[in-house]
This record gives sequence, structure tokens and C-alpha cells, in this order.
Amino acid sequence: MKQWARELGFSQIGVAGVDLSSAEPGLQAWLAQGFHGEMHYMEAHGMRRARPAELVPGTVSVITARMDYLPRDTPDGWQAIEFARLADPQQAAVSVYARGRDYHKVLRARLQKLCDRIAEAVGPTGYRVFTDSAPVLEAELAARSGQGWRGKHTLVLNREAGSMSFLGEIYIDMPLPESEPVSAHCGSCQACIDVCPTQAIIAPYRLDARRCISYLTIEHAGPIPLELRRPIGNRVYGCDDCQLICPWNKYAQASPLADFDARAGLSGEQLVDLLAWDEATFLRTTEGGPIRRIGHERWLRNVAVALGNALAKTHDARLRAALSARAAHESALVREHVQWALENENIE
Repeated sequence: MKQWARELGFSQIGVAGVDLSSAEPGLQAWLAQGFHGEMHYMEAHGMRRARPAELVPGTVSVITARMDYLPRDTPDGWQAIEFARLADPQQAAVSVYARGRDYHKVLRARLQKLCDRIAEAVGPTGYRVFTDSAPVLEAELAARSGQGWRGKHTLVLNREAGSMSFLGEIYIDMPLPESEPVSAHCGSCQACIDVCPTQAIIAPYRLDARRCISYLTIEHAGPIPLELRRPIGNRVYGCDDCQLICPWNKYAQASPLADFDARAGLSGEQLVDLLAWDEATFLRTTEGGPIRRIGHERWLRNVAVALGNALAKTHDARLRAALSARAAHESALVREHVQWALENENIE
């Protein structure tokens, strides 16, 4: 299976058991504190997320898969390059994983092919594949199967590849030997906690999603809370800060797949250009990628906040003009964020 997985572009596979009962108290506490925000599906699925055999009856093993996603042309020192992007207030910052093809499609198709090879070798099996698409404790399963350990930012860290990886799973009715977990290697480091612009990592291994920029720019549908707009800076889709600062990500690996190469229009773009996109341009540029799911309205909301932050720093008349051109937008959500951006230019 390891050889087949490699041939399909996966960086590593492992096997976990289905008894995740020890993870249930932590999940229950996280939900009870409301840290999931408006991700109501997290609460709706309840403890099924920690009970693979309830989600897919007959499951006795979980095959976990990890796939590196840095673009093929990623240069040495890429973390410093990304931080420089964040320091340029007029340049849009899009999370690295979102610049290429939608990872859901890539992993799901390749996990299916892996299942086909398993079936060819051992005969018919019952299985179901997942990648960030169902009530699955992905990071917990990955850690239990030796893919890495849970970092203090809650992501899975690997000694040879950092955290710039996608995770996927195969729930299968075939008993398989479980992989050995690995020890944690964060030590006393808390760089990820210190760097978070909104202090969303409220303690080691505890994330309040309601404050996370990835949540605010992607999952959150309404107005972005006023007190969190300035910390968003120029981030228009997602946030990589806790990964960029992590020492282990100096070992992050480039993907061999073209799927994750950055697409034109999603890397190094000026905010004024992105605010000018009409819906047709948005749909055309994001076709087949993960950004499309938030829709044009939420995209303009995010860009308006970033432009407001840039205007407050630069007082550039071009930025003010770009925002003013959207002041009468048909969406009340967009209008509200554009108005905030214009009115808060002189407030630091």
C-alpha cells in the first residue's frame, strides 16, 4: 500500500484503530465552549466524529494519508517570502494551500484509486473515503497513525515535512495492523501562539475558531467583528502565520503534483485589482479551486477589509478611489465593510 500511495502522490500513509473514545471529552469541551463558532455542522454531528464505526458501519480500520502541498516551484526560504507578502499592505495574501486546485477533489480522487488497487489485490472490501468533508477527527487519526504529532496550533506536525500537508482517510472494513504514533517535538516553543494576529490560539492545543482568520475569511458568513478587522491585515483568504513561523516548516516539502501550483490571479495580486473583480471574473479565476466556495460577496467583503487596513497605513488615494467605487454595491454586507474601510482610514 505504501508503494501504491507514493505512486498516487501521497507523502505518507498509516493505519489507525477506531476507538477514539479518549478524544471525546476534549471534543465535547471544545463544542460546549462555542469555539466552533458558526460551524454548526460540528455540533450537529456530535460524537459521531469520534466514532468511525458509527459514521460508517462495519469500519474496523482507518487508513490515513498525508499529501504535501507546497507548489513545485517553491524556493528555499519560502517562509520569509510569505512574511514579506504579509508586510506589503497593498498586496493580497491568500493562504498557500488555496492557490491551486481544490484539494478535496485531488485527494478524494486519489484515495479512490488507492481503494481500487486494494480491492484488486485482496478482493471486494467495504470502504468510504474522506478529506475534510465529513464528521471525521482527521488530525487525531493522523496523529494516532504516526503521520506526526499535534502541534500547539492543533495542526499535525511531521519531523520531515512540517505541517504543510493535506490529510485524508479511508474507513475500511478490513482489519489492518495499526501504525505506531510518534512523540511530540514542540518542547517549550510557542511561536505559533505568539504570532497569531488575533490570539485565536488561546492556550497550547486550544483554538478558538471564532477568532481565527481562516475561519473569519472562509467559514464566517456575516459581518466580520469590528475588533478583528484590523488584525486581519491584508489576508483575504485564510491565514498561514502559525505555520510560517513554525521551525519545523523549514522541512516542508514541495508536492510533485501540478495541481497545487499557484494559479494566475491568486498570488502576488494587488488588492485594488481584486476589489474590481465582477462575479464572472471571480468565478472564472477560482474555477476548480477552494476559494470559489465562499462566493463573490464574501470575497469582496474580505478584500474591502484588507483594503481598509492598507488605506489606514498608506493613505493612498488609489485605494480610497477603489473603495469608493464599491460604496454603492448591491450587497449590504459589502457596503458595510467598504464604509468601515473608508471611515477608519485615520484611526490606528
